[in-house]
Amino acid sequence: MPIREGNITIHLGPQEQSAPDSLVDPIIAFIDSAKRRQKLMIAVQEIDHRPIAEAIIKARQRGVTIDVVIEQSYLLGAKIPLDAFEPKGRHEINRFLYNAMLRSTVDVKSDFNTDIFHQKFMILGNRVLTGSTNFTTTGVTRNLNHIVEINDAEVANAYKKEFKEIQRGNFGKFSLDREEKPKIALVSGMQVKPLFAPDHSPEMEIMKHILKARKRIDLAVFTFSNSSGIDDALIAASRNGIKVNAVLDRRMANQKWAASHGLKEAGITVGVAGNRGKLGKLHHKLMTIDDAVSIWGSFNYTGPANKSNDENIVVIGCLKEENAEIKAAQKRIATAARKEIERISRVFGESF
Repeated sequence: MPIREGNITIHLGPQEQSAPDSLVDPIIAFIDSAKRRQKLMIAVQEIDHRPIAEAIIKARQRGVTIDVVIEQSYLLGAKIPLDAFEPKGRHEINRFLYNAMLRSTVDVKSDFNTDIFHQKFMILGNRVLTGSTNFTTTGVTRNLNHIVEINDAEVANAYKKEFKEIQRGNFGKFSLDREEKPKIALVSGMQVKPLFAPDHSPEMEIMKHILKARKRIDLAVFTFSNSSGIDDALIAASRNGIKVNAVLDRRMANQKWAASHGLKEAGITVGVAGNRGKLGKLHHKLMTIDDAVSIWGSFNYTGPANKSNDENIVVIGCLKEENAEIKAAQKRIATAARKEIERISRVFGESF
């Protein structure tokens, strides 16, 4: 069952991989909730899941205004075919769904970011859906992912501002605005802080929370390179007596550039999971601090993610929260995330 705390709902999935929640259901339900004359904004790396595309088209047929931005890489052919008018080749489903949305007068734009357009969020009124989940068949059925839903005007406005920048063609490093400061919203009493890369340097935000830890740090991350400073912060925390438990995607953790090597050498417990049998990637970008603060979103722990890709994170909670009821709510969210990380390690994990 999803974790619901006031106006925040967390989905940890997919159920197809024995996780608690469906990932496709909340995406389609969010789209289906859009009513005539409302505006639905979608910024996602890739759409190849037909039921999601069908929900988007049905919403347009109901009179919903829909703007979509996706990554162009999944629309391009790998090479010039002999017959360019013959529908075939890798990612043909992406092109098929792209054309179906265009035929339905959905405003679909592909990004101008020469690096990676890596966002995964939707906005409808004062509601936001974000997380690590791509709108793909593997994303919602094979890869370990999460979805965060937030109903709050201030949070929604932050995402709307980001979406407008994207629509203007301000992607990645071209959108850099060091004068822009991330804002903290109070959602059902809990501190919620959305940040966007590269404007807000999410890497620094994550490092700040690591250095405030007092007992434990748990993380499940798809791509974690030693080009980020997060590995150095984790090693420093471990040397200060903080328990650090990391589970990383098997394939990515074994790359030469991966931070997993340095973490293990520093004595940090590192596990790997993913890419075995029906299980796809460990695709989370998830961290919890002291079962109090949790960090969610699309942001991989890499230098490019921080400097040139389009990314977002949501930080939920505060280590110094004094209100007992609010403290308990943010703890329930963070603890659920930590338990899912532990489940992944127990069910799928191997030592690195």
